[in-house]
Amino acid sequence: MGFNLGASAQSDSSSSSSNTPAPTVSKNTKTTPAPRIAQPEAGGSAITLETNEPLFDLAVALNVCGYDADLSTSSPIRLKVREEINAELAASPPARDSRDALCGYIREHTLADSGLNLAQYVSLALYLSPPPELAPTVGETELPPDSTQVVNILPLLRIFSQEVHLHALWIKHRPDYEELVSRIHDPLTKMILDTNIYLRLPVSSYDGRRFLVLLEPMLSPSATNARIYANDYIVVTSPAGDQTGALPVRMEQIRHTYLHYVVEPLLYARAAAMDRLLPLLKPVQDAPLDFTYKSDIVALLTECLIKAVEDKTMDVGLPKPKRPDAVRQRADIERYEAEKAVYDRQAEAVRRKAVELATRQGWTLVDYFYDKLEQMEKESISLKEYIGEMVYGMDVERERHKDQQIVFLPEGTHDFVRRAPRQLAGLDLAESKLLKGDLEGATALAKSSLDDPKGDHAHAHYLLARVNLMQREPAAAIGDFEETLKASKDPRTLAWSHIYLGRLYDVVPDRQKALAEYRAALTVRDGRPDTKEAAEKGLKEPFAAPKAEHTTAEPEDTPLDPSGRAEKEAYRPSTPPK
Repeated sequence: MGFNLGASAQSDSSSSSSNTPAPTVSKNTKTTPAPRIAQPEAGGSAITLETNEPLFDLAVALNVCGYDADLSTSSPIRLKVREEINAELAASPPARDSRDALCGYIREHTLADSGLNLAQYVSLALYLSPPPELAPTVGETELPPDSTQVVNILPLLRIFSQEVHLHALWIKHRPDYEELVSRIHDPLTKMILDTNIYLRLPVSSYDGRRFLVLLEPMLSPSATNARIYANDYIVVTSPAGDQTGALPVRMEQIRHTYLHYVVEPLLYARAAAMDRLLPLLKPVQDAPLDFTYKSDIVALLTECLIKAVEDKTMDVGLPKPKRPDAVRQRADIERYEAEKAVYDRQAEAVRRKAVELATRQGWTLVDYFYDKLEQMEKESISLKEYIGEMVYGMDVERERHKDQQIVFLPEGTHDFVRRAPRQLAGLDLAESKLLKGDLEGATALAKSSLDDPKGDHAHAHYLLARVNLMQREPAAAIGDFEETLKASKDPRTLAWSHIYLGRLYDVVPDRQKALAEYRAALTVRDGRPDTKEAAEKGLKEPFAAPKAEHTTAEPEDTPLDPSGRAEKEAYRPSTPPK
């Protein structure tokens, strides 16, 4: 059961709140299988609000075995189900025996950290098939690491589920779950659209990545679980008890996870190209941050950008002046503008205090991104268009020096979004193999992508072109670079394809063709300084390939490809390109 924010809800990247179409929302009453299995069809929705029966079963098991966190503030459904389970147990000795075995296992696997203790069962539930099987939908090596600690609960859970008739209880309370879904549906849809309007990003249809919100009222309303499994961004949240006029879930945490969903691809696409930003990690070594953010520059940038967006769009808690509906006197508009100016100053002061707090908590680049977002607003461009300027246009030394002056607070904040270890596959794995010198393996994966009608053919050709360079096959390299130019829409891939072609033509030599390629590279809106520098250098003087005796060494001006992975530069080909 749940809703889909479908492709018909897409908004153009230049849209505003006045012309963005409202989402078309469809509901169904089917039980949603585990997220890793229930993949939507191409063109379907990438954003869903769902419920999940395996999650219900595990949550009930925890409740039966002493999980009482925030019981008094939970949805009334939680108390009803607990009472009904107790009635089943009172009437059935086999049910009590199954409960005792289940609770014994849960006690033996209790972790000291209550959040981690709950998270291991949530992680497991997301990879289970519906009852009565309740079996993992992937191999054990593919399960989230924390879930493998409790996977052996499943035989006990199946017996308990049958003895207390959990599926019947699930069916009985489906109307209650559907009512909660309906209540959260509109605010969640509005949050998604408002966020996309601010960032000028479209609501995408399913492209292999998904954002799922799962509701489970049997869990504590204060314990939002968010995690990233490969391409699935999942938030498990529990509604609080009925409060008239109050939203029952913590929408700010759901939005934080959604910002991970929209921001991360833009930054991780440039992940390995960020070596020049590594000095920014030095100032945060004394900050109250988790080790991840002290060792991974992309993770630090991602969280700082997300916090900057949150601060820029926060509710400042001040009444906003209302523009007069009909202005009959000049005094009316002057009064409004004066009130608006006061409001803007006060609101900005509130936001700046939030930025300062985040900075002192260790998120050193929040103020940098906050200023960049303001510039993005003024220029009315999308985050996707501006992200290159934000990252590659950064004055690293200036930011590093400024960050060294920060006096950090003793305690900071921790991101509640957990990430499962990422397993490289497809062209990402091919890039890794290329970096390690496994040209045969990289080639096989690139050709496999070309054989797939839905594969990223532009990336595959670009990878093959670089393999051909390293194998001294200039003619084949030129062919693949030209195919890349036909298929790619990524500015950096396009720019560097032109630069590589220019260098190959310089080696022939065919200076006129080389000059044309360097000029073409400059017309591509890449936005990174090394691209402009390489193209302008090619225009000033012909490229000279390293001498043969140095072909095994990394040349001084080794470029970085669009994904940022260092690679071997072209050396003098054995035969000239045609």
